[in-house]
Amino acid sequence: MSGRPILTVKEMAAADRGAIEAGTPAFELMQRAGAAVADAICERFTPRSTAVLCGPGDNGGDGYVVARLLAERGWPVWVERLGPPKSDSAGQAATLWTGETVELGRGPRTADLTVDALFGAGLDRPLTGEAARIARASEARADQVVAIDMPSGVAGDTGQPKGDAAFWAGLTVTFHAKKPGHVLEPGQSRCGDVVVADIGLAPSQSQLIENTPEAWLAAFPWPTHQSHKHARGRLIVVSGEAWNTGAARLAARAGLRIGAGLVTILSPPDALAVNAAHLEAVMLKPFETEIELEQLAAQVDAAIIGPAAGVNETTLLNVLALARTGAALVIDADAITVFRDDPEELFSALDVDDVLTPHPGEFERLFPGVLAEAPERISAARKAARKADAVVILKGADTVIAHPDGRAAANSNGSPWLATAGSGDVLAGFVGSLIAQGMESFEAACAAVWIHSEAADLHGPGLTAEDLPGLVPMVLRRLYAERTA
Repeated sequence: MSGRPILTVKEMAAADRGAIEAGTPAFELMQRAGAAVADAICERFTPRSTAVLCGPGDNGGDGYVVARLLAERGWPVWVERLGPPKSDSAGQAATLWTGETVELGRGPRTADLTVDALFGAGLDRPLTGEAARIARASEARADQVVAIDMPSGVAGDTGQPKGDAAFWAGLTVTFHAKKPGHVLEPGQSRCGDVVVADIGLAPSQSQLIENTPEAWLAAFPWPTHQSHKHARGRLIVVSGEAWNTGAARLAARAGLRIGAGLVTILSPPDALAVNAAHLEAVMLKPFETEIELEQLAAQVDAAIIGPAAGVNETTLLNVLALARTGAALVIDADAITVFRDDPEELFSALDVDDVLTPHPGEFERLFPGVLAEAPERISAARKAARKADAVVILKGADTVIAHPDGRAAANSNGSPWLATAGSGDVLAGFVGSLIAQGMESFEAACAAVWIHSEAADLHGPGLTAEDLPGLVPMVLRRLYAERTA
C-alpha cells in the first residue's frame, strides 16, 4: 500500500533489528538518531540553556548523543539522568558525553529548553517519582520541550498516557516512520510537531499509513481535454422532508465543487419547492416511494443518503432500495442511526464499494462495544470495516479510514474548525463525488477526509459548513500543481 507507513512499536523494533543484522552497528543507529534530533533542534531554536533528560535505555542513549552534539555546537547543555545506562549502546554514548551530569531534577538552573530522552515509545508502565513530576509540569511549557521518539509516558501504539503523568512536547523527533501514538489523540496533541528522521533503515511496508496526498494523489480524477460532464461522474443525494433539506444541499454542493459532473438531489414532493429555491447547478428530481428512488438511481455512479434524511422507516427502505442499484453508497447520519436496532440488516446490503461515515456516537449504534473494547481507534475501525464489509470512516480529531481487507489510514491534519454543524454533510459530499468520478472507495474516502481538513484550515476561525465547498478550489489547485512534482 502506497503512502507513508505507520509502524507499531514491535514493527519498528523489527526494522531496527533488520538493520543491525544487515551490518549496521546499533551504536551507529544511535549516533544517526541523536544527530537527527540535534539538527532538528538547531533548525528550530537558537542556542540556549538546555537540559537533556536521559533514561537508562536506548532512548536515553540518543539523549547523550544529542547533548554531546549540541555542546560541540556551543550550546550550554547538561544531562539529568534517571539511573545509569542499561544497554551497551547507551553506555557507549554516555561515556562519550563529558559534560555536566546530575540526577534527574537536580539541574543547576532552570533550563530554557528540555529534551525528553527518558523512555520514548516503548514504555509499558506509568511514570513515577521525579519523572512524573517533570512530565506534569511540561504541559505548561510544551513549546520548550523536545521529545525523542515519543513524549515519555505516552504509549507508542495507542497515544494514551500510561497512568496519570506523561510528557507534552512542542516538537517530537522520531525515526524512520511514525507510530500510531503520533497520529491518535491524545498522543498527537502531546507530540506537537512531529519530524520523521531518516536514519538509513530499509523501507518498511505496512497496512497502516498516514493519510497524506502521496497515498492517493496519483489516483485523483483530474479532468482531461476530452472530459465532459457525463464522464465526470453522476452523483445523487437524497433529501429529507421539507423542513430538513439543508444538509442534502450541503452534500450536493460539496460533491459538485470537488468535481462530479452531474449532481442531482432526489427530493420528496413536499420538499421540491424549498430545494428548488436554493439550487442552481445542482439538479432536482422528485420521488415518492422507494421503488421510484431505486429507478432514479439505476444509472448513477454514487448515492449519498443520510444527511437530515430522518430516522424513520422511509429512510430505512430508501437505503435498502439504493443498495439494490449499481451505485456505490455513502451512508451517513440518519441512514446509520436508523439501523441501530438491527445493524446486520444494513451490513447484509452493503459491499466493499460502499462507505459508512459515523462519528463515535453513530459508530456505537452500529458496532456496539467495539470502540470501547478496542485498544485504539485504528483497531476499532478495522473491526467495523470487516464486520460491515464496507469502508468505514470513523470521524473525529484523529479520523481513521479502514477497508475490509485490513488497510487503514490515520488522518493527521484534523482541523478544530470542523467542529461545526453540517461539516459532516460536506464530507459525505466529497466522498460520494470522488467515488462517482472513479476513485476506489478507500482512496476516495482518504482524499475526501484530507481535503476536508485542509479546506477548514484555509478558513480558520468563523468557519461554517457553507464555507467549505467554496474553499475546495484552492486546495485542488495546490494538489494539481503537486501531481507531477
